Amino acid sequence: MLPSPPPARIRTRQIFDSDIAAVAQLLAQGFRRSTIENWLEIFGRLAEHQTPAGLPKYGYLMESEGAPVGAILIISSTLRTSNASTIRCNLSSWYVSPAYRSYAHLFISRLLKSKDITFVNISAAPCTLPIIQAQGFSRYSNGQFFAVAAPFNFFGGDARVKVVPAGGNLESHFDAFEHDLLQAHARYGCISLWCTTPDQAYPFVFRSRMVRGVVPCAQLIYCRSMEEFVRFSKPIGRFLARRGKPFIMVDSNGRIPGLVGVYVNGILPRYYKGPAQPRLGDLAYTEAALFGI
Repeated sequence: MLPSPPPARIRTRQIFDSDIAAVAQLLAQGFRRSTIENWLEIFGRLAEHQTPAGLPKYGYLMESEGAPVGAILIISSTLRTSNASTIRCNLSSWYVSPAYRSYAHLFISRLLKSKDITFVNISAAPCTLPIIQAQGFSRYSNGQFFAVAAPFNFFGGDARVKVVPAGGNLESHFDAFEHDLLQAHARYGCISLWCTTPDQAYPFVFRSRMVRGVVPCAQLIYCRSMEEFVRFSKPIGRFLARRGKPFIMVDSNGRIPGLVGVYVNGILPRYYKGPAQPRLGDLAYTEAALFGI
């Protein structure tokens, strides 16, 4: 049974630049495999990220007598398509000191009041699932599909399709917001590329991963649709396999027709709350992209 919080005034507010050192220390205590340097690097990424007006740059902290006792980082982004835009907030790195755990539910609930924002939690710890489900989060991705990047027939495909890394010369039509997305994710350390046809350029973003610490993979971070990913899986697979990525991790709710691989249920389930259910294949501007979490 957790100890009762001491009788102290609790306050919740945004994290500001002056709080970063203390919050980094708190998070390093809460996430044992991390260091203060890791968190300072993450705050640096958040400082560079373009946050929508009116939303916190870093997230929120809970403090008692002027000292942080809880924190949650938030990556807020404007997601654009050809004809619309939405705001999505990725809740990340949530920690509350043991003596103040009874305040944790109230702490997170205050952040979820806006009905115009879609909140996502893509790395929910098992112990937090009862809390986020009680707060109205729904699961939209159940597991991971591990596709073989270069199956036995990977040398086939449309010879007119070319893979062009972000920053390369494009002769095909592309959307400006997708160009910006690929450039931003390349700066985060992702693998950003275009699959080009004579008529159009199709955007894709991947993040290097090591599954179980030994198996190199490329995690799909962004594509317009799963249909486009399957369509261009052969040239993409060749590109990734030649760079030491024999497998591709894809958020999924089952096997993906047209791909060779295996589906594993229950790995990295994704949750959301709000008006716009995220697409499978869209982790743009989330902790998976910015931090590699």
